[in-house]
Parts: sequence; C-alpha cells; structure tokens
Amino acid sequence: MAYNWPRDPNDIDPQEDGYDQQYFRHANQCLSSHQVKLGFDELVEEIKNKNPLCESDKEESPLFMLGTPNLASKCQSIHGAHPRHLNEFTSQNPDFSHFQYGKTSAIGFNPTVLSTHQITDEGDSWRNPTETYHSAKDPRFNTLTQSSTGLDNHNLQRQPGNEHHNCHRELESSVHPHFSLYSMDSILNRDNKGNGDVSLVEPSLMSPNDPFLPGSWESTSLENVETVGCPIQIVEISQGSSKSLASFCDKVRKIRESYSASDVNSNSGKIWAITTVYPSQLFKGTKFRVNVSINAAQTLHLLPQANYLVKDLIAEILLLCANEQLFPNEYLLRVCGSEEFLQMDHCLGSHKIFQKSKSVFQLHLQKNRDVPGKFCRKSEDDHSLFHLNQLLEFTHIWKISRQCLSTVVKKYSFHVKELLENQEDLEEKHLSSVFSSAPNPIQTHVNNIIEEVKNICRVLGFVETKQVSDAVKNLNLLQKRQPQNFHEKSETSKKGFMEKATAELSRAIYQLIEVYCSSFSTDFQPGHPPGGASSNHAGLHSHLSFTVCSLHNVPETWAHGYKAFSFSCWLTYAGKKLCQVKSCRSVPVTKSFFLLVNWNEIINFPLEIKSLPRESMLIIKVFGIDSATHSANLLAWTCLPLFPKEKSMMGSRLFSMTFQSEPPTEMIAPGVWDGSQPSPLTLQIDFPAVGWEYVKPDSEENRTDVEGPPRECLKHIARLSRKQTPLLLSGEKRRYLWFYRFYCDNENSSLPLVLGSAPGWDEGTVSEMHAILRRWTFSHPLEALGLLTSSFPDQDIREVAVQQLDRLLTGELLECLPQLVQAVKFEWNLESPLVELLLRRSLQSIRVAHRLYWLLRDAQGEAFFQSWYQKLSAALQFCVGEALNNEFSKEQKLVKLLGDIGEKVKSASDSQRKDVLKKEIGSLEEFFKDIKTCHLPLDPALCIKGIDRDACSYFTSNALPLKITFINADPMGENIGVIFKAGDDLRQDMLVLQIIQVMDNIWLQEGLDMQMIIYSCLSTGKAQGLIEMVPDAITLAKIHLHSGLIGPLKENTIKKWFSQHNHLKEDYEKALRNFFYSCAGWCVVTFILGVCDRHNDNIMLTKSGHMFHIDFGKFLGHAQTFGGIKRDRAPFIFTSEMEYFITEGGKNTQHFQDFVELCCRAYNIVRKHSQLILSLLEMMLHAGLPELSGTEDLKYVYNNLRPQDTDLEATSHFTKKIKESLECFPVKLNNLIHTLAQMPAISLAKPTPQTLSQESYNLHKTRTIQRVTILGLSKTHNHLYLIEVTLSDKRKSLTQKSFEQFSRLHSQIQKQFSSLPLPEFPHWWHLPFTDSDHKRIRDLSHYVEQMLSRSYEVANSDCVLSFFLSEHMQPTIEDSQLLGLGEKYSDNNPKVQLLMTYEDSKLTILVKHMKNIHLPDGSVPSAHVEMYLLPHPSEVRKRKTKSVPKCTDPTYNEIVGPAPRPLCWSMSCEVLLGSWKTGLFLCHIKRWPLLGRVGD
Repeated sequence: MAYNWPRDPNDIDPQEDGYDQQYFRHANQCLSSHQVKLGFDELVEEIKNKNPLCESDKEESPLFMLGTPNLASKCQSIHGAHPRHLNEFTSQNPDFSHFQYGKTSAIGFNPTVLSTHQITDEGDSWRNPTETYHSAKDPRFNTLTQSSTGLDNHNLQRQPGNEHHNCHRELESSVHPHFSLYSMDSILNRDNKGNGDVSLVEPSLMSPNDPFLPGSWESTSLENVETVGCPIQIVEISQGSSKSLASFCDKVRKIRESYSASDVNSNSGKIWAITTVYPSQLFKGTKFRVNVSINAAQTLHLLPQANYLVKDLIAEILLLCANEQLFPNEYLLRVCGSEEFLQMDHCLGSHKIFQKSKSVFQLHLQKNRDVPGKFCRKSEDDHSLFHLNQLLEFTHIWKISRQCLSTVVKKYSFHVKELLENQEDLEEKHLSSVFSSAPNPIQTHVNNIIEEVKNICRVLGFVETKQVSDAVKNLNLLQKRQPQNFHEKSETSKKGFMEKATAELSRAIYQLIEVYCSSFSTDFQPGHPPGGASSNHAGLHSHLSFTVCSLHNVPETWAHGYKAFSFSCWLTYAGKKLCQVKSCRSVPVTKSFFLLVNWNEIINFPLEIKSLPRESMLIIKVFGIDSATHSANLLAWTCLPLFPKEKSMMGSRLFSMTFQSEPPTEMIAPGVWDGSQPSPLTLQIDFPAVGWEYVKPDSEENRTDVEGPPRECLKHIARLSRKQTPLLLSGEKRRYLWFYRFYCDNENSSLPLVLGSAPGWDEGTVSEMHAILRRWTFSHPLEALGLLTSSFPDQDIREVAVQQLDRLLTGELLECLPQLVQAVKFEWNLESPLVELLLRRSLQSIRVAHRLYWLLRDAQGEAFFQSWYQKLSAALQFCVGEALNNEFSKEQKLVKLLGDIGEKVKSASDSQRKDVLKKEIGSLEEFFKDIKTCHLPLDPALCIKGIDRDACSYFTSNALPLKITFINADPMGENIGVIFKAGDDLRQDMLVLQIIQVMDNIWLQEGLDMQMIIYSCLSTGKAQGLIEMVPDAITLAKIHLHSGLIGPLKENTIKKWFSQHNHLKEDYEKALRNFFYSCAGWCVVTFILGVCDRHNDNIMLTKSGHMFHIDFGKFLGHAQTFGGIKRDRAPFIFTSEMEYFITEGGKNTQHFQDFVELCCRAYNIVRKHSQLILSLLEMMLHAGLPELSGTEDLKYVYNNLRPQDTDLEATSHFTKKIKESLECFPVKLNNLIHTLAQMPAISLAKPTPQTLSQESYNLHKTRTIQRVTILGLSKTHNHLYLIEVTLSDKRKSLTQKSFEQFSRLHSQIQKQFSSLPLPEFPHWWHLPFTDSDHKRIRDLSHYVEQMLSRSYEVANSDCVLSFFLSEHMQPTIEDSQLLGLGEKYSDNNPKVQLLMTYEDSKLTILVKHMKNIHLPDGSVPSAHVEMYLLPHPSEVRKRKTKSVPKCTDPTYNEIVGPAPRPLCWSMSCEVLLGSWKTGLFLCHIKRWPLLGRVGD
C-alpha cells in the first residue's frame, strides 16, 4: 500500500538538537515491507510468548531496547513492583540491545526510527496538513496529525532554567518517537554523555507535555498557569458528534435530492410489472388470449402477439372501443386482481406474468389520471431534513442524554466555583476546627466535587480515565496537607495551588467528554477547553503501534470469578489472519470510582504501516483467567478498521466491547460490531498523534510479453475456470492462474477467479489487479456479483462490481437483492457505492424499496451487523417518503397481529384452539376497520381489505402455522390465501426458492417453460414469516391416503387421481403435459441443490398437473438420519408411480425417453450458469443459515453442477441419477410411513372405494355427454371394448372398458338412484351358436343409450361422467386403422440413437436410446450395445453399454470412448440381446459425422 504524510514546516529536525539520528536506531531492524508478505499464501507468523495468559511469567527478563546499549530502565509497575517476562522474537541479526522495562511494556518488535527527515516533532498539524514528503525508498506516503483538541496534544510550557524539564524535552525530541506519545509520572533523566538510567512509565490519556501531571505540576511556575476562567460547556450538535455518521446522512440527503418528487419518471408511485429481456426462443409466433375490461359492461377479447408493445395494444383497444380520438399515453393497463401495471415501452412477452402459460390474461384499462400514485413522494418529503439525530432515533444509538450530562456538569461547576470563591473563609473555618471535633469544611466541598466527578463518569459509560483519577487524587492530597504547610506558604501560593488542582480536574473532565464524543455517537460535544491548550506531535512511527490502556466498567461477576485479565490483538484482511500479538501479563481488577483493568501496554506489530492493506482490521479480545482452573476464557471482543476514511487512527479512543460469541474470521469487517455505539464495557486505546493517509497506487500492469498464449495454456486456464469460485481453487491452481493472468478474458475465465487468485494485497499486486479490472470486459453484469463476496474487500474492486450491477433491470436486481443486502456486511463504510445503489434503485422502484425494507428488517435479527442494517433501514425510510413509510407501518402491524394470534393458538389446548383462533380473528377485523386497506408483505401489488373468517384455520403440524384468507381489495380479483408460520427459520426456504426462480428464468430465456410453480416466501423476523398458498394444491400424502393403506406402494395412484379430476381428453392431456415438465424441472433443481427430507407430505400436486415441492429446511445434502441411516436415499424424487403416469401405464414408453431428454437438457442449460448459482450461494455463506455455512456446502453444489463435464458427460451422469431414483424402494417406504402416521382410524378400518373419487366434482352442463358409441373390441386388448365419447360441444374422446366394468357401473347406479327407473343390464351369457361379441356390443350400446336418454340426473352423475371421461387413451396403431384416424405406421424396424462429438482429437460417442427392440418370437429382450472402433485394420477396440432388462425402448445415455486414436475412419455398432449374445442388428458407419444421430 502507498501512504503519505503531511509535514509541518515548523517541525524541528532531530539533528538540529545535536543528536545523531542513527544513535537511536535498533541494532536489530524490524522487517521492511519487502520482507513481510501479506498475501494468501504467506502470512506473518504469530508472535507468541512463553505463556502470555499465565501469571507465572512475572520474573525479570531482558527485553528489546530502543536506543544505545547502555540505556536502561528500572522496573516500576502501576500497582507496585511488577516485573514481567517477554520471550525474544527470533531475528537474523544477533546484535541486540536490552533493557529492563518499567510500567510501559513493549509487545512484539519495537519499531525502528524512520529514515532521515521522516520524524516530525512540535508543530500544529492544521497549518500544513497535506504536504507530501518524497523519499528515495518510499516515494508516496503522507502523515496526518491529530487536531489540537485531542488528549495527547497539550503542551507543557517550558521555562528557561528549569533543568529538570529541559531533560524531558531533549529526550522527547531524540528518543524513538513512540515513547514520546504518552504522559509520564516521572521525568526521564540522562547526562550529556548519554549514560544513566531511564525510567519508562505507563502511558496515559494525556500528552507528555501536559502541565497538570500528577506529582510533577508543583515544579512548574504558578504564574504561567491559566486557571479555569469559565465552566465546562456542553454544546448541542444537530448533526451529531460522529463525523462518519454525519457524512453518511449528508450522502443520503444528496441521493434523495437527485430524485425530485416532481419527476414522474422516477416518482410515479405505481407498482410496475416485472420485466425481463424478451425471451424470443420462448415466444415464436405466440399469441396471448387477453380479456380487457373497459368498464363494467364492456370487455374486449384480443389475441395480440407476444412481441406486441403495451402502448400499441392500448392504442388498438382505444380504436376498437372509442368514437373519439384518444391518446394512448393517457391510459394504463392493470393486471386484474392486483395493483400491478404493465410497462408501456415493453413487449407483452417481456413481462414476467406473461411468461408463464395461462389460458386467459385478465387486464383492465384505466386512465392514468384516474390512478394516482399511491406511494409517490410529496414535495414535503423533498424538504424534510435528515439530521443525524433523526437517524439515531431509529437505531437507538444515543444512550447519553445531553440534559443529564449538562445537569451533572453544572453541579460540578457550581461546587468548584463555591470552593474557589469561599476558599479564604473555608480555610479560616478549617483552622478553627483543627482543635475541635467539627468536620473539615474544605473536605466537605471537595467531597461534593468528587461526587459530581463520579456522576459525570457514570453518565459517560462509567469511563474513568487516568487523568481524572490522578486529578481527584491530587485534589484530595492538596486539602489534606494544607494544614501542615499553612505557615510555610504565602497566601497567593495557597490559593494558586487550589486553583491549579481544580483546573487540572476540569481539564481532565473536558478531555474525557471530548474523547467520549469523538469515539461514540452523541448529540453534544464540549465547548472551548478550560484554560486553553496547545498542541505537540511526536515523530512519525513507521510500524503499527498503539497502547492498550484500560478496560472500564468491568462487571462485578468478572471481578469475583477471574483473578486476572489479559488481551490479544489480531490483524486480519479479507478473512485471513495477518499477525497476532498477545499480552505478556495478566492484570487484576482495580477500583477507583468503578471497576477497571489497567494494562497500559504498548503493542508493536512487526509490520510497516505502509505495507498493510487499506482494508486491514484490528481485533482485540479480552480473556479472563479463571480462579479455579487457571484457564483463559474469552470474555469480550471488539474490532475496528485501521484506516477509516483512508486515514489511520490517531489519539485516544474509546471502543465498546461486545459479549457476543466471536464471529468467524471471514466475517471480520467494520460493521460486524459497531464500536462507536456505547456498551456496558469500554476499552480505551491510545494511538499515535501522527498518522498515515492512504494514497491510491498507480495501476500498472507489468506485462512485457506480446506473444499470443500457448494453446495448452488456454486449455488449462479454461479447465481451472470451471471451478467458478476462488474458494474451490487450491493454492497451486491459484498461483498458476495468476501466472497466466495476462491471457485470461471473459471467454476463458471469470474476473472473480482471476482476481481471487492474486498471491497477496501488497501495493504491486493491487496495482496489477486494478489494471486487470480496467481492461476486463464483462459478458453480463451478473458476472460481477462474485466480486462482492467477503474475499474482495478492496473498495475499488467492489466499486467496479457495483457499476456493472447498476446495469441490471429491476427484475434482475430483485433476483439478487438478498445477496446484495448480505454484501453490505463487507463494505468499508455506509457511504459505499453499493449502499448508494440500493438507495437509488429504491427511489426508482416501489418493488425494490418494499423488498429491501423487509430484507433489512429481517437482517436486523442476525447476530452481527445489526447497527449497519438499522442505519441503512433508517436511510431507506427517509428516502422513500411518508406515503410508503405509512404502508410499511401498516404491514408491520399486520405481521405483529398475526404473530400474536399464532402464539395464542399455540399456547391453547387442542380442544380450545379453534375457538381461540375464531376469537382472535376479530383483532384482524378491527385492524382492517381502522386502516381500510393494506398491502401484503409478500407482494406489494396485492392489496387486501379484510379477512374471510370462515376460510381461516391452522395446520396440525408441530409449528401450528396459521392459514389466513384475505379479501382482495380489487373486486375483480380472488381472495388471497397465505400461511403465517412461527417457530421455523424461513430464510433458508427463501434462498432455495430464489435459486429455483433463477434457474426457471434461465430456462425461460432458453425457450424452455418447465411449468414451475414457485410460491412466494418472506421471512418477516426471527423464526417467523409468510408463505403464499397455491390454490387447489394437495399433498401427495393425501392422494396416497385416498387410495387406501398401501396407496404409496401402488403404481397407478397419481394417474388415477388425475383421471378423476380431468374427465375431458383435452384437460387430461394438458395435466399430463404440465406434470411431465414440472416433474422434470423439480428433479433437476432438487438434485442440484441437494434438497433433503423429501416425502409425500413435501410434494404437492394441482389438478392442472403441476407438481412442486415445499419445505426446504434441509438442503445441500444435509439429510436426516434415523439410526445412523440416511432417510433420503435417492438423488431426487422420481418414483415408479410418476413414471407410470408419464408413460400412461407403460403404453407409451417413448414418453419416458422424452422425459430423460428433457431433464438432461434442462440440467445442461443450468450448468452453463454455474458461476451465477455458486456466486449467489457464496454470498449467503455468512447469513447465518444452518445448512449453508462453509466451503464444503459450495463444493456439494459444484459437484452436482459438474461444470467441468461436457454436455455428453453430464447427460450420462444425470441419466444414471434418474435410474437410481426410479429404482430406490426406500422412497416408497418413507412415503408409506408418513401416510400411516396421518391416516385416521376410520381409513384403516374401511378403505376408500376406488371406483368413486371423494374429490370428484360435477362438470359444467356444457360438458355433458351427448353420445356414446361402442366401436368394437380393441385389437391390443381383446377383452376391452373401444368406446368413443361425444360431448355436447362436439369434442370426442376414446376410452376402453371391460364388460365387468360396465357391470360394476350398473350396480353403482342402482345404489345411488334406487328410486329411478333404470334400463336392464344385458346378460353375460349367450347361446353357443350366436355371435357373442357382436351381441354384447349391440346390447351394451342399447343399455348405454337408454341410460343417457332416460334421466338427465343419471346421465350427468359423477359416477357416469367418471366412467366414460376418465382414463383416456391414445389411439394405437390397430385402433387407428379401425377408427380411420390415420394410416398404420410402416416403420417397425429397430433403431439406435447415437450422439458423437470430436474434440481435442478424441471421438466421444453417446449411446442414447433404442426403439422397437423385440426378439423374433415377439417377446421383450434385455439388450445392450457394443461399439467397435476401427482406427486401424489390425486393431479393434470394443466398448459396450450396460444391459437394460426387459424393455422394448431402452434408454442408455452411456458414453463409449473416447477413441484411443486421433483418427477414426469407421465404426461398427452391434446390438446384443440377453446373455446368449443374440445379435439383433448391426450398423456400420464410415467417415462418421462430427455430430449426429444414427439409426439403422
């Protein structure tokens, strides 16, 4: 990293005082920036002591010495003699200087003095704060100095002739600058030759030049001391005392100002429908059936093309219905049932709602002026102010009341003033009381002052600095020894001493308040300092160094439970530990006003500041030494950025500590714990008064070669890039990829992979990374998503990523919004480009603002980063205006009401739950009476106005979720059902559904509609949330339950259920098609994501054929176990009953082959976007999800995606998984167990009749049966009659029934309609000489005709309709000839389907399917395929597939090859049947095509 430092022109060069700078250098120099590696592969070793947390190491030991070898010190501890031991750090230079230390202890390497002209001394930093010094070795670094109001900036006024004081000043300007940053209790003495003892004392909150040092102020002339001329002033700060938060508020205000309320484009206040890139492959010549309602009496039925613009459709509507000229721009199209409007400049097919196949789309035409923007911002919102106190009102940062502090400060000032003004009278009273028992009047006033000082410290978080303690101590000592010295001192001196003591105390209080205000967020700050102050700055420190002073307000339980306390310091970057320094000694608790631990230890890291990354983090942990076990227990921790606002920390700072469990190192970022918020435990740290400022390095790419990359190199880069994420790359592969970084581009690699392979974050590497960043061309904005993970803390890299994401459409941004909210955790501050992007897009879209609000609200429940999310949420609410904030408030109240109802239902007994629910529903009704309408948190476009009381209930599962039905505010819309679930974490369900939605969008863009039903899910708080209910959906368990005890083991359960609910052939075929696609889609997504805990209660079906999964509490392969055995044994759920329905009971095996092809195609399409899937998951690693927490979870998805495979290899792999799932019997057994657990006793005693569905429904009268014709016996099943059913709308369908089935139908009709006259059923027997088949057909036809014509009630009964309109059949070849529906297929020859590729001089052959495989006797064989590759006449290589048992149309999808030779001139394919090696056919291919299908 590059840093520079401004230097004051008045600074005194150390050599001007006659001292050689080299005289103060270490004999053993610390490591330079070139010697210390800060990358991923090479970290600085941990600096360890013998036993830093054990009190046994308290013996005297040599320690590193700064200065000359003969310079030493004597041990003086804070609490008496306290010698300690510190192990030496290994160095290559054997020449050490040692000294014995006193109160101030150095940890780790002592820093070296910088090269000539790099030490700064006295001077005011504000005079020249930005001057850059150029050095031969380090051309770019600046120093910064603390402002003159810091605690370390008070000068001691040096008097001529004061030898004692002069020695102090000389040493300060000569000795290593680190030790000149802190105040000292005793003066350092040395002779002119440099010999003598030096006593190093504890550092304190004050500067070394403060005139009011305990024990030393008496040596200063009282005539030059400025007394307290005015009391301490507490000034109110409207923007707050924290500069960072005030800057954030200003940033938010500017963002809001850039989107004026008068701008109708960004502030329409309407909810626009989500659009995507037009999926041209999905809509080729597609037309939509659209019904447009103009008013209550007029509706238009249109068939617009998918690529029709919305504004053109509006113009066409106006032409059809208006007699006068109208303007299309004045109208809008709204989706009926919601408040969602179509976007004028987009195609119909670009809208998300049109990309899911529906029969008819209902729209409503409205005038734009009649639809005011419900959520638009008003002009009053533009003029509202966003001060810091408004922000803190939401986040509860301000724990200190300005009025409270002002009160105690005024009391303190009053007592001080009373003491000074009445000092003479008090002294006379005190003199007269010496010889009496009366109390000391001066002591009383002093006690009052001390009590108010204690109150001030209590208000300021129980922080008691050393300056305050020493000043109080001196005040007490002064009044106690005045009687003895009364006759020895003049009157002026006595008064001056008292004034000086109170001035010292006032200054210490002022400094405490100032440090508190600069460290924490308050609405006040102290006024002008009492007595004034001058500043002094010590020399620039090249290595990282600071002093850990005190731990304030230690809990009493700690003081009794732990005998001593220690601490450790860590440096981290990008989730990696750079270096550690541990405390050498354990310090017990002391008490003055409050309990505290005084360490006062100097921490020196062996790292040059200019070599540290800009985004380095410092973590400090506090340990307690257990009194019983002597073990060290982690008690609290805090963390802070080393360079906030690109400047190093300076001066004394207070940091709040947290008692939370320590977060993973990967989560260490500035927002993980907000140390600027007061907490019960406070840590005081003193940083140097001179700091560093970051200077951005020049981005230079050290690329000297101009030759093209070798071909093998590009291949290897492509192979490495298939890992998709740097987390899955080994160190060796990272080094390889970084070595060939110049050859990487968006065609053969990805930017996150290349930058993530960088060996470190030193200045040179970062410069090259930025150069790569500038030249990179992104293929899609979502490629930059991986640059926002925790692996990339560099602010420039993250800024480029945000610039790319800003190009996303609103719909695309919503898809990755949860990940962007998580990425905020790793931003360097709240003024980052990512935060700006979220706020700007929220101002542009109501949907984004609404979704972001609930995501931020849910994120505030996480263990870490709460403060940042609270501030961002407050900023969002400020930006969006009052109208949307009011809506947020209503939705929040609704969720709270649902939570209260859920808790009461849970706490009630089983018998009372229904009554409790009915009673509590009344609170929801009262809620809607007050607010009229409210929008659903699940979807802001859905507006509700009440509750359907009768439709509300609860589920009997463990969580007892509520089923709530809301009344739609739009009269043209249907009621909206939701599930409120409390007790389960729905964030994981949200993530799984989000990834599935992303996959579905990918399929749609590729022209593949998998008929996926993806319901909405929203976590609204800790372990609670809302789930959308899918209408007319039923669990597979209930379908199994209707089929009796062994329903899960039957093959025809699903097929039968769909037949009962889809009587018409058209409806049945549509249901079959929907099931075909949706089942394939869910097989792919559940396999990739490793969704577990799959059983028939977690799979749902709709009557229209859609299948979908619910409940994603287990995924990424984290399967539940029972007795050590995994319950989920199959790769995904695809059972034989599903295959039975797809193949129509085995009649159409081609459907199974098509199903396999569809699954493999969908799988390969998703695999092309593996980087996006893995990036979305990686960004959620630190969201606190139970099933997604580490690299192994990402690796699981990577292994399922298999991005390193070719499409042929992936096709073969997924086909194996389909077969594994199909043959997995434990799945059926698991379904049976769940069915038995839910089956009522009555179902066990009396199975449900299979002939009549309990859920069948009456058909509409327009779908009644008009005629039934028995055509004859089926050619394929000679015991079945082929029947043609003609409906009233002239549609026809075919079915097959046996004579026994007709007989059972007659019995059912007799039982159901016993009072009606029914036709006589024909006899089953006939005379031998008659044509029985012809006679039965005639008799059955007569019976059916009479049954349908006699009674309308009988003809339209459920049993009759179910009998004739269920179990539709496809015409077979024989039946087609019989019915004259088509010619008989002439091609019955066996076929084999092959797919061949030739790549990298290798031939790969995929044996896909075979058709029409029969043995000569017509039986079904078990067949396999053998391939003979002939690269040379004398050489034959054989490859064969596995055998498929007993199948006429077997599916293989097995790869044979690749060929061992680079060329293959001919190939033979032989199909062998059974174990007898019976040859069925042989095909010979010459000069094979590169890619093709071959059949013979």
